[in-house]
Amino acid sequence: MATSRRDVVNYKGVVRSNHWYGRGKKMAERKTGGHWPVLLAAVLWGTSGTTQTFAPAGATPLAIGTARMFLGGASLLVIALLRGSFQKGGKWPLRETLLASLSMAAFQPFFFTGVSWAGVAVGTVVAIGSSPILAGLLGYFLRGERPDRRWALATLLAVTGCGLLFIPGSGGGVNPWGVLLALGAGLSFALYVVTNKTLLENHSPAAANALVFCFGALLLSPLLFFVDFSWLADSRGIAVVLHLGLVVTTVAYLLFSWGLERLPAATAVTLSLAEPLTAALLGVVVVGESLTLLAALGVALLLAGLFIMSWNPGAQKGRAADPGPVS
Repeated sequence: MATSRRDVVNYKGVVRSNHWYGRGKKMAERKTGGHWPVLLAAVLWGTSGTTQTFAPAGATPLAIGTARMFLGGASLLVIALLRGSFQKGGKWPLRETLLASLSMAAFQPFFFTGVSWAGVAVGTVVAIGSSPILAGLLGYFLRGERPDRRWALATLLAVTGCGLLFIPGSGGGVNPWGVLLALGAGLSFALYVVTNKTLLENHSPAAANALVFCFGALLLSPLLFFVDFSWLADSRGIAVVLHLGLVVTTVAYLLFSWGLERLPAATAVTLSLAEPLTAALLGVVVVGESLTLLAALGVALLLAGLFIMSWNPGAQKGRAADPGPVS
């Protein structure tokens, strides 16, 4: 079944699909109270980068991302099995399944290393802010989807914002290699969004996310023999992985899914902007990061581009499907 032209994918992988939620508007009219679950889910997603800073010595970004994938994938698989999500849908397209899994596996080291090098505030906003821009390019070349004017304006703001971060001395210590890795995370997630959209044409979001995360964990499994995981013996290491794997991934996923049953797509997407805002605030307030005026302006432009991409009044008539956990 082909995806409707009215389907919308935002930076979290949210898809408004007539196939899965054709009666979403009526459901949204009958239910209320979805704002706080969606907002809380976005806040939980925004704690990823800061959580990494509390890991014990010896916990590398690669190890943290791998551990998060294994625990998150296992928990999502259990939920999908309990829901009977794999009993519906047809055959899984091999190419898209592998690409989505590879993209999500690559996102982990790119994101956590980028945040570690560039800082929580800058790294998270760059990764999240660049993903819809890059998804527009990939959607055009891989699926023939033509970006609209909102995408062009958001791209201009995001490129300008990233450019300000690369100006020597503008970032107050921002590592340009960290920014590049964060862009790699944005590209990885953009590819995940584009390929996962194909999976969602014939399969439920719960099944697609569980399968992608589990396959992604398998792709990272060789690292278990080469990366030091001794830090997991530390109580702080266990707490960090439990938070990233269960709270940031599973609990946030369930909250967002529950809220989406009660909200229009545009409202949910706008509330999701709490994620980059949370990450930026935690980076400055909790981690103690500092930004110069130019760097702060660059982050603000990225957030503005993200807001423009997320705000779509026309989506008020539609529904959003479950998102894929991201950061």
